[in-house]
Amino acid sequence: MFLTHAPRNPLREFIDYLWLLQDSEAPRRERILPSGTIELVVNLDEAEIRIQNPESPDRYRRFSGAVVSGTYSCPFVCDATQHKSMLGVHFRPGGAFPFLGILPSEVTGAHANLADLWGRPALDLRERLCLAATARERFSITEQILMSRLRFSRSSHAAVVTALNILGPSGSGASVRDVAREVGLSHRRLVEVFRREVGLAPKLLGRILRFQRVRSLAEAHPPRGWAQLASMCGYFDQSHLINDFQEFSGLSPTEYVRLHRPDDRLKCNHVPVQV
Repeated sequence: MFLTHAPRNPLREFIDYLWLLQDSEAPRRERILPSGTIELVVNLDEAEIRIQNPESPDRYRRFSGAVVSGTYSCPFVCDATQHKSMLGVHFRPGGAFPFLGILPSEVTGAHANLADLWGRPALDLRERLCLAATARERFSITEQILMSRLRFSRSSHAAVVTALNILGPSGSGASVRDVAREVGLSHRRLVEVFRREVGLAPKLLGRILRFQRVRSLAEAHPPRGWAQLASMCGYFDQSHLINDFQEFSGLSPTEYVRLHRPDDRLKCNHVPVQV
């Protein structure tokens, strides 16, 4: 069972959705694709979360039962046997900045134990979520904790907020140079503040968001040819789409469509790893 929940205002400005995964464990590994966002994940069944060590693919890095997954620009692999009961917060690009207690750039391409960022409140959050009896109660508890952190948080840099709005959800907005001109910063300064608060440079985020749009469209309506989809999503040509797909998913577009078959145990943005 995979449930999603739209948070109430003002959390909705920063968070795309909360999610709950139950009874979805599978005897396999899953590749998680970069989304341009940060995710907070709590394992409600086990007191750890296992992420494959890229330097030793036969081993896992073991984190506590509550982690922050930073912004990645390449896929990483998780152990899908741990998906018996998990809750997550899927932030919007740049949306995690007020809640973390550190700069998002400090967890770029990495995972961090939530307790290392929040201290005791992270342990209390997991304990309360594990004791809760229903999905509604778990979503409510998570919103309460996030609201309490938002009240005492720092505001995002105005240029970052404007840049995210201009880039848009599909990453196909104006160029970074045009964005810098719009917000009144030098190109270098915009990239600096954007990377600190979002975890990625604006150009890279735009590429990932555009890739995500292609991925979503390809899942819904697998194309016979990729050139039309490349043009629709703002790629220069089909080869640029294929290059981005391979960089961000580790698969060709055709391989991705073949592997991504309907599966109730498969969370959005996850792909089974072939053995």
